Amino acid sequence: MKATEVPAIAGAYLFESPSYADERGFFCRTFDADVIRAVGLDPDAFVQDSVSRSVLGVLRGLHLRSGAGEAKLVRCSYGRVFDVVVDLRTDSPTYRNWASFELSGETQSTLYIPAGCAHGFQALTEPADVSYRIDRPHDPTEDVTIAFDDPELAIPWPLPVTSMSQRDREAPSLAQVLEPKES
Repeated sequence: MKATEVPAIAGAYLFESPSYADERGFFCRTFDADVIRAVGLDPDAFVQDSVSRSVLGVLRGLHLRSGAGEAKLVRCSYGRVFDVVVDLRTDSPTYRNWASFELSGETQSTLYIPAGCAHGFQALTEPADVSYRIDRPHDPTEDVTIAFDDPELAIPWPLPVTSMSQRDREAPSLAQVLEPKES
């Protein structure tokens, strides 16, 4: 397993591992504490695992946590997704940058998203399963959502949106979310 820094998002990493395939299917390491530790992260900090299943065209996000934020490891375990990270840490050299990745069940690559970054994805297959490993228990009172189609971000989502939650449909703009923090 190797770790590659994400240039557009300070502190983000893409973890890739070789996949071994034969007539039975494949085998791939999806988590390695030593590799996580080697880039300065604490592998024991992750306390909760979750999974979502989405149908083709579903868009989830852009989500982040208020307060201390939430760091996470994200992996598409089945299918393919267009995955997006937006850096919203005001003290970051990559503040307001965003980066996109295609994560897939074929590669099993894992993306580390630092606390203070928003995250979203769109399912490119039917279905697409995304696994999350987060560094603190989820608290719904700290959930923040930003409009996926915010013109300031201009993220080129690859497919028409087939479905999204009401919360995501009604999400405020990036400027509205950041307004209290910057005034």
